[in-house]
Amino acid sequence: MNHFEFYNLPLALSVDDSAVRRTYLLNSKKYHPDFHTLSGESDQAEMLELSTRNNEAFKTLSDPDKRVRYVLEMKGLIGIDNENPSLPQDFLMDMMDINEGLMELESHFDAGQYANTLQAVNNLESELEKSVSSILSTWTEATGDEADLIKVREYFFKKRYLLRIKENLSKFASFTSHSPLGRRLVNKPGRELP
Repeated sequence: MNHFEFYNLPLALSVDDSAVRRTYLLNSKKYHPDFHTLSGESDQAEMLELSTRNNEAFKTLSDPDKRVRYVLEMKGLIGIDNENPSLPQDFLMDMMDINEGLMELESHFDAGQYANTLQAVNNLESELEKSVSSILSTWTEATGDEADLIKVREYFFKKRYLLRIKENLSKFASFTSHSPLGRRLVNKPGRELP
């Protein structure tokens, strides 16, 4: 039984968040081991297993990124063999420019270049979201097709790539002029404000 079946939901990329939360709370009351302390060992073990499954289902279904990954894994579109698919050349060229900007920031921080790089990543992320938003909001197992899921898989891997870049950019956040600490660092002799 998969998480969608466990929560009595259709397999979909988008779910009703309130229904997921409601089911989680109902299942928590129903399966929590503390409510079955007087039951036999096998019943307690079963309730522990169901409680764990409920927690895992909630974590997966309530998080859009985890839910997309879960659906793609269920459909066999990602996994061990598909973990690092080739990304389109134009995307990789954009990433090469951004990665070069990151290397320059590492060798010599510049607040303006940081802001430009962050804006470029945010713009790419926004364009990426727009490119699949209708699929993400409407795809279900009953009505969707594999071609749409392949687009979602590409989106998923591009988004992961952008997330890694954002994590690298976050290392420079203390240098920005937006925080008191950043202003002190940026205003040090030899560093100029944009």
